[in-house]
Amino acid sequence: MHPPVLMIVAHGSRDPRHAATVHALGGRLRSLRPGLRVETAFLEFGTPSVPELLDRLALEGVRDVTAQPLLLTRAFHAKTDIPAVLRTASARHPLLRIRQAAVLGPSPLLNRALERRLYEAGLTPADKPTTGVVLASAGSSDPEAVAVIAGIARGWRRGGWCAVRPAYASASAPRTEDAVRELRAAGVRRIAVAPYVIAPGFLPDRIAAGARAGGADVLAEVLGPAPEVARLLLRRYDEAAAAALAPAGVGAGLTA
Repeated sequence: MHPPVLMIVAHGSRDPRHAATVHALGGRLRSLRPGLRVETAFLEFGTPSVPELLDRLALEGVRDVTAQPLLLTRAFHAKTDIPAVLRTASARHPLLRIRQAAVLGPSPLLNRALERRLYEAGLTPADKPTTGVVLASAGSSDPEAVAVIAGIARGWRRGGWCAVRPAYASASAPRTEDAVRELRAAGVRRIAVAPYVIAPGFLPDRIAAGARAGGADVLAEVLGPAPEVARLLLRRYDEAAAAALAPAGVGAGLTA
């Protein structure tokens, strides 16, 4: 019998830093849980693709795969793209049980990872009362995803930062530079931009450019293979595995 597989599903990017970050996360997961087989796959712009990896796993005789979306909000990719790819693979390999785990966010672990990156960029907890934060995400046209980012920003404001504004690199407004300028106009003396994205690429670069254009004082790195992100991936995997043991999850094929 082959052990279950955790398949990290990343969107993919032409930027090689993206794939390197995804593979680094996979390596951190293997170090945290040596007995777990962890594989990485991409929806586009990377190899292996999700269908290619699932074909290979089925050929090896693997029977249980948990697809973990490397996504921070539940938007189009989590609701449409990934389920469609998994359904097609499940129909092609009826003996291969495939389940889709929940997206990563929101989560207190992600909040800790965001603060870790801000502190690594030079801030300290003592800076919170005098620092405004722009929480900059990739952006989405999905109202649910936009609402999640806005909710995280409100929670951060209650966490001690003097002001927090959400911003988006695409699809929604405001842009990063506009949110920075808004905070500056409100009298905030120090402004930090916290990218709420996992891996480098085109949209994270747009966030960084917006931070510079708006005159932000601090720009944090992307979340990357932060230990909190790795622990959250394992938590989502365990939650999906536990849900599969419930009576409604019994049987071959794709579950969500």
